[in-house]
Amino acid sequence: MPEKPVVSLRPRTDDDLDLLHEIAADLDTWEERNPEAPRPVPRARFDARATGADGAEGPTSALFLVIDVDGVAAGSATLFDFDLLSRHAEAGINLARSARGRGVGTAAIRQLVEFGFVRHNLRRVHLQAISSNAAAIRAYEKAGFVIEGRQREHAWVRGAYEDIVRMGILRSEWEATT
Repeated sequence: MPEKPVVSLRPRTDDDLDLLHEIAADLDTWEERNPEAPRPVPRARFDARATGADGAEGPTSALFLVIDVDGVAAGSATLFDFDLLSRHAEAGINLARSARGRGVGTAAIRQLVEFGFVRHNLRRVHLQAISSNAAAIRAYEKAGFVIEGRQREHAWVRGAYEDIVRMGILRSEWEATT
């Protein structure tokens, strides 16, 4: 039986940019990661956005972390759209193909949720996934997220409309499992 990978979240370094660009530019998985129509992501535009995002720090800025698996970058984990009055934020993770199907997503989203609740004093974390992304939905459920609703035929995915599944976890639910 293969050993369980060691998953952690850490700040991004310049050494991570190649992998992160590869994930961002992957048109085969675009709809799992973006609400916009697929399009090429030139490296120069990616680098400008990736390095420029760090300049706008503050309480409502996106929190961008790298998912590290056994000492190697394997994806990204982000908290964004912070609402400081209601104490919630949206979460998202992106994984390299080699990291999928190994429990990495579940471990990463659990750590991201913990970071949001413990370090940012959030009360709620929410996310969304296209309905055909069953692996992501399973990983989120394993991490304690519950399906809160659907936006029917809300996304255009590879030539057909798909539902968006809205999921969330409350701090009280997370605390009950820790």
